[in-house]
Parts: sequence; C-alpha cells; structure tokens
Amino acid sequence: MVNEQPGAEVEKEDDEHVLDVDAEGEVLSVIYEITSYGADYPVDGLVKRLDRGDVQIPSFNPAYTDSDEIRGFQRGFVWNQPQMDRFIESLLLGLPVPGIFLVREKSNTLLVLDGQQRLRSLQLYYSGIHNGREYRLKYAQAPFFGKTYEELDDEDRRRLDDSIIHATVLRQDSPSGSQQAIYSIFERLNTGGSPLQPQEIRIALFNGPFLQVIGELNDDPNWRKLYGPPSKRYKDHELTLRVFALFEDFDDYFRPVKGFLNRYLENNRERTTVESVELANLFRSASQHIVAAIGARAFKPVRALNAAVLDSVMVGVMRRLQVGEIMNLSQLRNAYEALMENADYRAATTYSTAAEESVVERIQLSTDAFASVQ
Repeated sequence: MVNEQPGAEVEKEDDEHVLDVDAEGEVLSVIYEITSYGADYPVDGLVKRLDRGDVQIPSFNPAYTDSDEIRGFQRGFVWNQPQMDRFIESLLLGLPVPGIFLVREKSNTLLVLDGQQRLRSLQLYYSGIHNGREYRLKYAQAPFFGKTYEELDDEDRRRLDDSIIHATVLRQDSPSGSQQAIYSIFERLNTGGSPLQPQEIRIALFNGPFLQVIGELNDDPNWRKLYGPPSKRYKDHELTLRVFALFEDFDDYFRPVKGFLNRYLENNRERTTVESVELANLFRSASQHIVAAIGARAFKPVRALNAAVLDSVMVGVMRRLQVGEIMNLSQLRNAYEALMENADYRAATTYSTAAEESVVERIQLSTDAFASVQ
C-alpha cells in the first residue's frame, strides 16, 4: 500500500481528497525577457476597445461553466453593485484609481491580466444593463445618484469619458511565442483571499479546442467514479491534462510539473476534437477498464486520491491499450495489486513525486506491470 506522507500537501477546499505531493511548493524558475511600458487610456476608449474585442477579458471555455456567463480571472465577475458604483463614482469625482495590467498578444489584442472587475464595471455601466436590469447608480452621491450613463449631465459624462486609467502593458519577447512568463506574472499577482489554482489560470491563458476536449472527458462516467465529485477548482481537469502530457511527452518531462503542463497545453491548445479522437478514446477505455477490474478506489490506496498513482496507472494502462484490447480483467487487477506492493513504485508515488527520477520510475514500472496483461 502507498503510505500517505505526514506533511504532504493536500488540495484545499473541494479538493481535500487529492494528494499531490510537491505541487503546492513548485516555482517556475525560468528567466524571461519581457518588454513592459506604461500607457494611459481614457475610459470611453477602453470601453470601446472592450466592446470591439481589441481588449479581451480572458474567458473560461464554455465546457468549464454552468452557464453562458463569461468567466475569467479572479473567478469571473465578482464585484457587487456597491463596489461597482463606488469605483465609477471615484472617476466621476476626478479621483485617481488603481492601474491595470494588460498583455499584448501576437495578434496585437490586449489581454486583461489584472483589472477585470474595474473594466467590466465600466463596460456594464456604459451598456446601461447589469444583471438584466437597467443600471442606475444606487450607491453614489448626488448629483450622480440614480442616474444611468445616458442620464448623466453632459459635464459629468465628459469627465467620466475622459478619465484616465493607467495600464502597464507587457509583452513576452523570450522564449518567443510562449505564455509561460505571463502565467508566472499572474501567479505572482494572484495573491487575493482565494488565489486561483494553476489549472484556472491555464483555462484563461490557453483557452482553445483542446480544453474543450478535456472538459468533455471530465463528464465521462468512469472517470467520475475514479476521481470523485467534480472539482470546483478544476483539479480533475488538470489531472486529465497531466495524464495526456505524460502519455505523449514523457521523454521531455521536466519539473516543475506546472511548467511542463503549461508547455504541453500551449503547444496543443488548437488541437481539435477530431485530432484528439485516439487520445480521448484511450483515456475513456483506460478509465472503463480500471473501474471494471480494480474499482473506484484505484487511485486512492490510502484515503486521499494520490495524483502520482493516478498519472502512472492511467498512462500504463493507456500504453497497454495502444497495442490492443484488454480481455482479462483478472490479470489487470493482479498486475495493479503487484504494482501497489512494489517498494520502488511506492517510493516514487510518495516522496518527491515531481522529481524527474520519480516520474520516470513510476511511469516505467506501471508500463512494465501492465504490458503482459492479456
């Protein structure tokens, strides 16, 4: 049996049942070359750029949401109306407001790295609608109280339109075309009361068809039996991504895991459902066989779901399925039980699980264990 290490980091909140040793303390240590400069934008210009899509608030793939509402960094739009009104009132009064961070992408669109609550508040006020109702300032002093944007006095409307918001604009120069630096910057800016988890940041930065594939696989009934209830912080999506990355790019693995996963997802973000059919089918088939032969607790050798057991067993079974169907479930179960008793495997799934040697050891042991299953 795999022993749970004292002091090992366990995912908080809804992921308390996931044991992912070393994940919390990992730091991306690559040195980047980044160009940054300041730019002052009038409020009405920013709103127009948002409406046109020239400035974009990173959005979650629809497969990751329970509604059609746009969700982005900082867990979507979370300000209430008092917060929104007071921010808008500050601009109407001519008071300075905090700056924002933008990322210039290759397409020359600007991605909002920090400041979406302020920008969305302005966009909603200018549109005149908030939560399906006419947007009137309820938490502002006279002469602004109760007014829509269109009802503001001409002088006040011009003052709001001409108010300046300072932006720090970032562009990664090296490595060329990579978003790793942007990931690192946001991770460091992301120090609020409920910081985003790595996969939440990836969903916004690397949104594309491949994340849709992962989102659809997350509903697979056998995967749900193995993982448990859906994760509100997308840990289950991250572990699917991890299985794919180790299955396809095992020879190029490097730590920290988050950097390895970022690179893999960035390289595959535009990969379509059609291009992912074989990979997705192997994932579904592996989940089905593991549930049938071993049971729902296959990745929970003690109490918590062990992420290192999950990634290695899934990759090992997927590799075996590449060469043909598994017919003998008893052999699959016996191979699994022998693997769990292997001292080297237990060490590689318990101590320093992100280290290159641990990853190589457990993936190879799992591959060997299932290779002879008929």
